[in-house]
Amino acid sequence: MEKWMGGDMHPSYRILMGPGPSNVHYRVYQAMSNPIIGYLDPQILACMDEISEMLRGVFHTKNQVTLAISATGSAGMETSYVNFVEPGDVVVIGVSGFFADRMTQVASRSGANVIRVEEEWGKMIDPEKVIKALKEHPEAKICGMVHGETSTGVRQPLEEIGAYCKKKDILFVVDAVTTLGGYEVKVDDWGIDVCYASSQKCLGVPPGLSPITVSPKAMDVLRSRKTPVQSFYLDLTLLAKYWGTERVYHHTAPASLFYALREGLQIIFEEGLEARFQRHQTLGDRLKMDLEGLGFKLFAQEGYRLPMLTAVVLPDGMDDVKTRSRLLNEHNIEVGGGLGYLKGKVWRVGLMGETCKLRYIHCLIGALREMIP
Repeated sequence: MEKWMGGDMHPSYRILMGPGPSNVHYRVYQAMSNPIIGYLDPQILACMDEISEMLRGVFHTKNQVTLAISATGSAGMETSYVNFVEPGDVVVIGVSGFFADRMTQVASRSGANVIRVEEEWGKMIDPEKVIKALKEHPEAKICGMVHGETSTGVRQPLEEIGAYCKKKDILFVVDAVTTLGGYEVKVDDWGIDVCYASSQKCLGVPPGLSPITVSPKAMDVLRSRKTPVQSFYLDLTLLAKYWGTERVYHHTAPASLFYALREGLQIIFEEGLEARFQRHQTLGDRLKMDLEGLGFKLFAQEGYRLPMLTAVVLPDGMDDVKTRSRLLNEHNIEVGGGLGYLKGKVWRVGLMGETCKLRYIHCLIGALREMIP
C-alpha cells in the first residue's frame, strides 16, 4: 500500500468510473485556484447569484430558494428532512436500494414516522404502489423518492407521484444526486417540492457542495413549523437569507468550491442540456453493450436503466476485489463495488460528466479484456 510519509503529496491520476466522484474539467481546477475572498464580498455574492440562476436552469425550476449547501450530497438529504419534519410527522418513502434506505434513516432521525414502500433492489417502484400507500396514509406530510438509485442503476419515474402529491398538498422530496446534469430533472413540471443533488457526479465538480431547490409551498410549510429546525447549519430559513437579497451572514462560504460550481455549470450550458443528456445516454448504452460482451449481466430493470451509472453482475469466477484492485493499480481506473447484499456480486460503473467519454470506455474495456481469461 502506498503511503505518504512527509514530503509532497501527489495522488495518482485516476479515470474515475465509479459511482462518484467523476473526473473534473481543467477549467474547473483553474477556477478553484482563484484567490479566496470573504463570504460577504460583492464578488462572491455575484458568484452565488450566478450559481443560483444556472441551477434553476439545470433543475428546470423557477424556485427562488435554489442554492448550494456547503456540504456533500448527504447533507442535501439531511436538509430535505430536518427542515420539514417535526416529531410524529408521517413520511412515505419508496425503498428499492441503499440510498433510499438511507433516506428512511435520515427521516426517522428527524422525528418522522416512516412508512416504507418496498421493492426488490434492481427494480423501479410502480408509482401506483406509492400512490396506494399515500392513500392509505392521508395524514402523510412528505413523500420521498430517489430519482437515480446509485446502488442499483435504476431510474425511478416521478411524474405520476408528483402529480398526486401536488393534488393532495403533500411535499414531494426527490434525491437527484446521481441524475442532475446527466439526465432530465423537471422540478416544476413534475411537482417536486424539494430536490437535492451533489456537485461531484454529472455536474463534474469536486465533492463538497449539494445543490438544492425548494418550492414556495415547501417554504410555507417550513415557516409554519411549531418547533425550531434541529440543525442550525442546515436551516433553510437562514440559508435563504444568506443566498437571497438580505445577505445575512450564516457561515464561511467555501469560495473555491463556489468558483468550481460556477465554472462547472458554465461548461454544462456551453454544451447544452439536451446535448449533454444525449451524450450520457449514447455512451451509457455503449458501455452496457460492451460490458455484456465481456460476460457481465445488467442488473437494473430493462427500460429503467440509468445512462450515467450502470450496475452489472460479475461473470462467474471473477473475483470482485482482486479485479477492481488490478484495474486501479495497473490501469488507474476506478470502478465501484456493490453495496449492502450486493457487495462482491455487482460493480457500479459510472460515466458521469467529464468522465462520460468514449475513450474512457475503451480504456476500461481494453483493460478488462487483458484480465478476463
